[in-house]
Amino acid sequence: MATARTADTRPAIDAALVRRLVDTQFPQWAELPLELLHPAGSDHVIYRLGEELSVRLPRHAGAIGQARKESEWLPRLAAHLPLAIPAPVGMGEPGFDYPWRWAVSRWLDGEVATVEALADSSGAAVELAGFLTALQRFAPEEIAAVEAREDLTIRPLADRDRATRAAIAKVDGLFDTAAMTELWNAALSAPGWDRPPVWVHGDFHTGNLLIDNGRLSAVIDFGGLGIGDPACDLTIAFTLMSAGSRAAFRAALGVDDATWIRGRGWALATGLNAYTSYAAVNPRVATQTIRQITAALIG
Repeated sequence: MATARTADTRPAIDAALVRRLVDTQFPQWAELPLELLHPAGSDHVIYRLGEELSVRLPRHAGAIGQARKESEWLPRLAAHLPLAIPAPVGMGEPGFDYPWRWAVSRWLDGEVATVEALADSSGAAVELAGFLTALQRFAPEEIAAVEAREDLTIRPLADRDRATRAAIAKVDGLFDTAAMTELWNAALSAPGWDRPPVWVHGDFHTGNLLIDNGRLSAVIDFGGLGIGDPACDLTIAFTLMSAGSRAAFRAALGVDDATWIRGRGWALATGLNAYTSYAAVNPRVATQTIRQITAALIG
């Protein structure tokens, strides 16, 4: 039985643990080799399992509901979306002192999208706008019940106010904090989303896109999937795109001024959160988030 842990304690995850979990719970895959995927995201440790599967284990308590959410919704979404998404094939249970559920999905070929590959591509920007449009149009029959679910509720931007202002103060001297404060105030005071809530990816940034042979091929990591204000998904415009492709993206998606300014607020808030949490120890994150924050300020 898994031992009790505080929410801040992260379990040790290594190949030996993953091997034991897979072999005991999915013996049909016991002979398949494991390969650590690096770098993985901040929420999960990911192993490739053989040629056709991947194993994702939550690193911390904040990510433990993602496997169940993806198992429930991704099979229903897949047929409605123009890019590939993960296909869950198994749900693992706690074991060997690992405390949480974990997931096995089909492996998706491709490499993580980069600014160098796609930033200036208006075609890719329009493709991403098409993906979001299709996602927002998804309307399951039980939508009223879905809207009431806490695990699918996208919290408003205002919930990030205290943390974002604290982060702005923390980076004083490194960024133009006056411009940050001005943008943040504008984002919070912009008119809110006044139409029915729509489906959003919830963590739509460069690291969650795959490219294959130079083309967009898949969108991954739907742990933030939910229903709410689509402004949160505009973050992709500021993590991936240049000014020209960003304009093409906005036009294809038909984003109004209020939603765009809220989207810039989301990009600022999430960029600052990642910068203050990881940039000091991860040069890759530092580069990405500086670009994201700068682009959000420019608009």
